[in-house]
Amino acid sequence: MITLIDYKAGNLASVRKAFAYLGQETETTEDPAAVQKASALVLPGVGHFSTTERLAMSGVRDAVLEAIAEGTPFLGICVGMQWQFEGSTEAPGSEGLALFSGQCERFQTELKVPHVGWNRIRRTPEGAQSRLLRGVDEGSFVYFTHSYRAPVVEGVAAITTYGETFAAAVERGNVFGTQFHPEKSGDTGLQILKNFCNYAAERSAR
Repeated sequence: MITLIDYKAGNLASVRKAFAYLGQETETTEDPAAVQKASALVLPGVGHFSTTERLAMSGVRDAVLEAIAEGTPFLGICVGMQWQFEGSTEAPGSEGLALFSGQCERFQTELKVPHVGWNRIRRTPEGAQSRLLRGVDEGSFVYFTHSYRAPVVEGVAAITTYGETFAAAVERGNVFGTQFHPEKSGDTGLQILKNFCNYAAERSAR
């Protein structure tokens, strides 16, 4: 069972549909107790970084951190990945989970912002053995839509370039994240979601 965290700003419908296509059962919750008991967690993210404050006020933020500490697989998508960093200049007063170092910042490029559309991802040396990207060809195209981007720091498994190079995917232990939307990224995105489901199943079987 994959538990989708609802914070009233996420891209829940398309993510749920993608998991259903893979034959994966899901549930949706905004209850901290349900988050703590989940076997796998996904935070589908869209919108302004400040919307993550709802997660802190509801107690879900603390529940997510406790679940991660206990080994629960956690996948953050788009703003859900950015939330895994220390914060974002989009909402200076909103704290991230600080699972990865650095702040997310607005694109500093002459190209049109937001960055919307298909772009290639490339593994970093650290991401060469990525479980999330297993079976994904180097240079595969995935779908992005965002104005802020995460820095390339330790734990970044894949990068892409749009005027500047930034983090496209992160992975550390049981924590995973994608700046792009795997649920909108065709067969490549489905492979990534399948990899997460397989990892979660392996964890549950232990």
